[in-house]
Amino acid sequence: MNKFKTLFITLSLFASSAFATEMTLYKSPYCGCCTAWAEQVEKAGFEITVIEQANNNQLHKAHGITQDLAACHTAIVDGYVLEGHVPVDDIQRLLKEKPGITGIAVPGMPASSLGMDVPNNTDPYQVIAFRKDGKTSVYNQYHFPKK
Repeated sequence: MNKFKTLFITLSLFASSAFATEMTLYKSPYCGCCTAWAEQVEKAGFEITVIEQANNNQLHKAHGITQDLAACHTAIVDGYVLEGHVPVDDIQRLLKEKPGITGIAVPGMPASSLGMDVPNNTDPYQVIAFRKDGKTSVYNQYHFPKK
């Protein structure tokens, strides 16, 4: 019976890695923080295809990413847009809940966000849900005082 349990666990691990969620990342070839973000997202089990390009202006326009939402890279996963240094937990929540939004964004480049990893930095930042019609809402927030 123990051999079957081991086989089942092994097959389960193989199956989950064989069906990793695919993501396409659009980034500048010169941006190190984008690469750091991608590496951490890959460690969480995503399979990333990187497309290097000078800017994401056309991509932003096509997906309703306004200037106030813009960051240094854009990713597409399961039809959703991820703008900037979105934490893995929020990506996983998005894919599990499948809300009726275009995507989520971490505007700018907060020093305390995934991939930036400035030691001991706890600058607060928000993850913003957005739709193509321009409507936004706070999806999550980090390093804000608890109320």
